[in-house]
Amino acid sequence: MPESVVEFEKVVFCYDRAEVLHEISFKLKRGEIVGLLGPNGAGKTTTIKIIAGILAPTAGRISVTGLPLPERAIDVKQRIGYVPESAILFESLTGQEFLELSGRLHDVDEDTLQARIHAILETFGLFSERISRLDSYSKGMRQKVLIAAALLHNPELILLDEPLSGLDVNAAIMIKDLIAALAADGKTILYSSHVLDVVEKVCDRVLIIHQGDLIADGSSEGLKASTSQSTLEDVFRTLTDSANVEPGVARIIAALGPGRP
Repeated sequence: MPESVVEFEKVVFCYDRAEVLHEISFKLKRGEIVGLLGPNGAGKTTTIKIIAGILAPTAGRISVTGLPLPERAIDVKQRIGYVPESAILFESLTGQEFLELSGRLHDVDEDTLQARIHAILETFGLFSERISRLDSYSKGMRQKVLIAAALLHNPELILLDEPLSGLDVNAAIMIKDLIAALAADGKTILYSSHVLDVVEKVCDRVLIIHQGDLIADGSSEGLKASTSQSTLEDVFRTLTDSANVEPGVARIIAALGPGRP
């Protein structure tokens, strides 16, 4: 049995008096790619931020790479790579400078750091732009820099929150292949996305959170079989009570009125 890299046991999280996560429990094993799904506000990003050591749980037990959270949050952050859904970059820095800063904060040896920056930027098609300031980068270019920064220190656990946002088709294909290769190399990847067909193709296992509860945990094929659905999107619609969207669509079309002649 592969070693558990993340252990969530009856985790509760509250914002003020509102309970956002309700005693969620799951494990992530070494070499797994696990999809994290849920409607907006379900608790996906909160879950990721707790694993990343950014938020402390209200109750429950958490360990990441064998280290307890939040007690060992600094040590955990050295072992994870995190691509947030939205991030504010230091726009006065160049791409090269930002990645050097990221690598040095993780104590990556200088020669190793420079070699990794060179290889990743060249592969991502950003090498010629490395001395340009980040405020001149497109959204897709910024996303590539964020992904690069998350990988420079060769983390054991990689947390991806909408990682394909802003990427063109070729870049998205490469990132999906990279995710598979990282998992084959023993990395554990938690992949949160609203693009369900990508999750279905990329992930070994899927977690679905709805209104703060973990309502599904299994392979895409297993979840489709247990719900008698043919796609992960249909599974998601069924389990989150969003199967019938036609009335809402019809209401919007009616509100817009007749089309232009």
